[in-house]
Amino acid sequence: MCRFVFYRGTPIRLSALITEPAHSIIHQSYHSKEREEPLNGDGFGIAWYAPDESEQPAIFKDVSPAWSNQNLANLAKVVRSPCIVGHIRAATPGLPVSELNCHPFSWGRFSFAHNGVLGEFQKLRRAIQNRLSDDAFNMLRGSTDSEHLFALFANEYDESNHDSKLDAMAEALSSAIEIVETIKKDRNVGVPSLLNLVLTDGENTIITRYISDDRQEPHSLYLHTGSAYECIDGVCRMRNRSESGKTVLVASEPLSSDDGWTPVARNSMLLIDPNSNIEVRAMAVD
Repeated sequence: MCRFVFYRGTPIRLSALITEPAHSIIHQSYHSKEREEPLNGDGFGIAWYAPDESEQPAIFKDVSPAWSNQNLANLAKVVRSPCIVGHIRAATPGLPVSELNCHPFSWGRFSFAHNGVLGEFQKLRRAIQNRLSDDAFNMLRGSTDSEHLFALFANEYDESNHDSKLDAMAEALSSAIEIVETIKKDRNVGVPSLLNLVLTDGENTIITRYISDDRQEPHSLYLHTGSAYECIDGVCRMRNRSESGKTVLVASEPLSSDDGWTPVARNSMLLIDPNSNIEVRAMAVD
């Protein structure tokens, strides 16, 4: 069911998330602690922003397991960024392992990654596509439930009626989730949706921890904040945890053993503005 990590703060090397922490995203690719199946070896992807070069994210993906990809390890040592999304994939049964199906997905300035599943997606796929405009439909390159949800977001996104881009993003993503849940009801699909999502444009970010069945637990997700996240001589930690609003780190599993990793509340949405201030909103479950 995948794992992901999100970072926003002062520029850091990709390796501070990918390889250096004791429970880095590469470590989670072969030894996840909070999944029944510890392997996430069906590919990986990294999106990072270089605002001096482009508004759009750079993305590197591959179908090889993250633990064996030397290009990823070499890249991570020298690339620095203020906003990073990393993802390792455990493919949903029935969906092919291909580079097109690796996260993060991108559209314009946006990058998007998902940990979870839309239950019985094959029963929903055609109906989701029927809700898409031509432009949103033409975004689709792969066959995952995740990319279809991202296309629904793009279909619903319109910042013209909002005072802030962050609110526009939150409304569009909420609308996409509501559409999926409506389609599930129409088709009598009772399998729950598990939607740990990260959506960012490099400045504004929405993150969700969501499950559509209150009787079950959502996938794990943790928040860590402070003045800076650093890795020195193999030890990674967050500095000055009392100084919130500067550095935000969200991960499926804690990357390091330092104090301060806090579970994200179930069925909640984090809205993170360009100054790394965080608003928490409850998400309705029908």
